[in-house]
Amino acid sequence: MTPHSPILSLRRIRKSYGPIKVLHGIDLDIHPGEVVALLGENGAGKSTLSNIISGTVQPSAGEMTWLGRAYAPADPRAAMEEGIGMIHQELKLLPKLSIAENVFVGRYPMKAGRIDRKTMEDRARSGLHRLGLDISPDRLVDGLSTGKQQLIEIAKALTLNARLLILDEPTAALGAEETQLLFRQIERLKSEGVGIIYISHRLEEIRKIADRIVVMRDGAKVQEFESGDVPIRTIVEAMVGRSLERMFPTLPAPTDQVTLEVRNLSSPSNAFRDISFSVRRGEVFGIAGLMGAGRTELVRAISGADPISSGEVLLHGRPVTPRSPIDAIRNGIVLVPEDRKLQGVVLDHSIAENIGYANLGEISRSGWVSSRRIRQFAEECIKTFGVKGRGGQNAGELSGGNQQKVVLAKWLARKPQVVVLDEPTRGIDVGARSSIYDLIIDLAREGVAVIVVSSDLEEVLGVSSRILVMAQGKQAGILNREDANDVSVMELATI
Repeated sequence: MTPHSPILSLRRIRKSYGPIKVLHGIDLDIHPGEVVALLGENGAGKSTLSNIISGTVQPSAGEMTWLGRAYAPADPRAAMEEGIGMIHQELKLLPKLSIAENVFVGRYPMKAGRIDRKTMEDRARSGLHRLGLDISPDRLVDGLSTGKQQLIEIAKALTLNARLLILDEPTAALGAEETQLLFRQIERLKSEGVGIIYISHRLEEIRKIADRIVVMRDGAKVQEFESGDVPIRTIVEAMVGRSLERMFPTLPAPTDQVTLEVRNLSSPSNAFRDISFSVRRGEVFGIAGLMGAGRTELVRAISGADPISSGEVLLHGRPVTPRSPIDAIRNGIVLVPEDRKLQGVVLDHSIAENIGYANLGEISRSGWVSSRRIRQFAEECIKTFGVKGRGGQNAGELSGGNQQKVVLAKWLARKPQVVVLDEPTRGIDVGARSSIYDLIIDLAREGVAVIVVSSDLEEVLGVSSRILVMAQGKQAGILNREDANDVSVMELATI
């Protein structure tokens, strides 16, 4: 192997599941100290290719070489032993284990035949500190926010001393500050000769971090750019295979009628304090802030999922402060949560069942529910909301974008007055993202009050009439659309 040789080479990699061809002869080289962005819509084959490299999936044909020799890992452990690590988009932490135990699960440091907890916690603390996460490594993972869990997954990868890291949507749950910390670690790893495969739907960050871009579509490699500094429109058109005229639809003008009002709301855990705002009929109201600002806790409280210590929620001027999710749902307030896989859908149940669970009152007769009525109701929702799937298909078999559409479909079928969307496009490709934005705007046009929480600043700016900015649990300010931009939002978010 020469100094300029690739550390990993893939040649003619194919993968089929029965008659379904997922990958069509992929060739790819990864060199030491470079970041290769692997891009494509959901279903393009990025995850399958990554899983083949990391030993989770076996290819149907083709060959790989690693460090100049044949490479065919039987499982993820074999890949890790070779120096290849992967951070999956779906969090794989064990909630009842500590942070340190999760970081080193399956490879605990040993001393005199026992787990060396001091070494394990010291090394875990070091990895967390490098990512700016000030949290005790002996704390249980259970109860941590999605963003903090994502940082723990990244810290886990940093302790592998890997020669190649595959990062699948590593910033999907992170805010701007945490993302910059991660980018600094990536630059450090590059300087040490580590190769990185970087998968993300946040195209602006690709331009900042990638040395090379590989675009996949329908299981094939369709284009390769020898630089990360490529216009976003060019990247998107390569991904979707068509010209993309616009991303964000035109916002409708909201009415003057206030649908939802939040007055002096505080949480018992102090996650947010003294928050007040209103959302008008037909308005898309954005909530922005850095990770840990209290955004998710606030909307969960409004939706009855988290407790409220003081303050009140009003609907059309009537107090409806929810004490449980069912309280909120009965009053026409629904929440599409940030983690659709854990909180939004039942992955091993069918699309029809998932939609039916939220609409039993609509489809039952005298307390009885027939499978025929569930199927008919679900098929109408699938058609209305553009879900690419069949009613009998398990939700876990769908792409991220279509899973999100199932979550939206089951709640929107109830004709709610207030729809709260927490990270509505996290981990969703640009094509599906555009259709989610269209759904949001359609809701506003129908007179629904919509609240959108997003870590993606471009997104919250693009879909919102007004934006509430939170900082450290406090209300930093509310910006009108004409006053809101990257600078004005971040100035408030960092006070």
